[in-house]
Amino acid sequence: MGGGDIALRKARLLSSAGANLTIVAPEVGHAMLQLAEASGATLLRRRFVETDVEGHWLVVSATGDPDVEAAVFSAATRARIFCNCVDDMQNCSYITPAIVDRSPIVVAISSAGAAPVLARKLRAQIELLLPAGISKLATLAQSWRARVAKHVVGLLGRRRFWESVFDGPAAGLAMNGDTVAAEQLMEVLLGDAKTPQAGEAWLVGAGPGDPGLLTMRAMQVMQTADVILHDRLVSAEVLELARRDADLVSVGKTPGCRANSQEEINALLVSLVEDGKRVCRLKGGDPFIFGRGGEEAAALDQAGLSYQIVPGITSAAGCAASAGIPLTHRGLSQSVAFITAHGQSSVDALDWPSLARDRQTLAFYMAVSRFPDLMNNLVNNGRSVDTPVAIIEKGTTPEQRVVRGKLGQLTMLAEAHRIVPPAMLIVGEVAALGQTGKVQQPHRPSIYAKHSVRVTQKG
Repeated sequence: MGGGDIALRKARLLSSAGANLTIVAPEVGHAMLQLAEASGATLLRRRFVETDVEGHWLVVSATGDPDVEAAVFSAATRARIFCNCVDDMQNCSYITPAIVDRSPIVVAISSAGAAPVLARKLRAQIELLLPAGISKLATLAQSWRARVAKHVVGLLGRRRFWESVFDGPAAGLAMNGDTVAAEQLMEVLLGDAKTPQAGEAWLVGAGPGDPGLLTMRAMQVMQTADVILHDRLVSAEVLELARRDADLVSVGKTPGCRANSQEEINALLVSLVEDGKRVCRLKGGDPFIFGRGGEEAAALDQAGLSYQIVPGITSAAGCAASAGIPLTHRGLSQSVAFITAHGQSSVDALDWPSLARDRQTLAFYMAVSRFPDLMNNLVNNGRSVDTPVAIIEKGTTPEQRVVRGKLGQLTMLAEAHRIVPPAMLIVGEVAALGQTGKVQQPHRPSIYAKHSVRVTQKG
């Protein structure tokens, strides 16, 4: 319904999709007349009447008249026909998304009617990202589907074939219109695909929790892997970025609970790769900083399997930055030590006299249950009770809390604020800087609310 510019755009879109159109409007422009003639549409040059919806399965109203829109919607609803009144959510039974058309590739962006202008803005951005020749590549792939299905056994083998096409030079040739050269390369890839593919492994750092801190390489691997073996502290938001049909297997170890031993994790990793799977071993922080990634790499190496390391932002760096704390700072700290406090033997084996020296930053991992031992050992070896400390609980996540105080208060702080793992402990003069404002913090756009609690010593 309607004969203006908006109605014209909707009519063109429907006509290009193969719809048989009926256009109802008392007045229509020259362009609408041309479209009606070219598409064979029925043109009714009058006002809308309720019976106009009969015999149709979809109705679009773009008159701009609220009374007409309401009448069209009521008539369509009674006739059980889908209806969209443009920019009038109250009178819509379906939403038309913003569309990027590179047929047979079509991308639809919808805000469910909440922000159509934003959806159109996103469409414009996606238009710039999609190569103009992507339709040629998709058409070529369509013509090869039956052939690939016949010659390559198994879903996994076919998926790898297509990934080798789309990620390799054949894709560029096809998009540039050189179909002959593209098909020659695809012939070679098809021959290779008939041979069982070897498995692959990646030891990947997932960062401290915020999915925005994943590296691009980590995201690429998560989109490629057939299986993702992940720690318990890898957030659900990070796992949402994995390929939709990947198998997600939790192998995390919970303190105090029976779970997968490191030997069992190593054996599972090796077994999956030997079965020809591409496996992403996804670990919180960085795989080689208290992540036992070295043990898993050694297990793969011993089995004669290839693997790659994808580093991640370690928890000390990520959590400290999120709290505004520089790990090193001129005049206050010339070095930083990363320390694990997991288990009594780890604490006992530390070089406390060295760690108690001033002008250095200590970043303790997995330390919540060891706070009393850490405090006592540092103080007994000469570190001042007034040394600033910061406890960063669930750093970089929406639940982050930062509790600040002095070293001599450490146990009291943890008890008073009911600190629970995961939490980083930062000890050193720099731990006081984030809150005092002496360090200029860069703007960090985030949906996350950060909570900071300052506790001062009462004399």
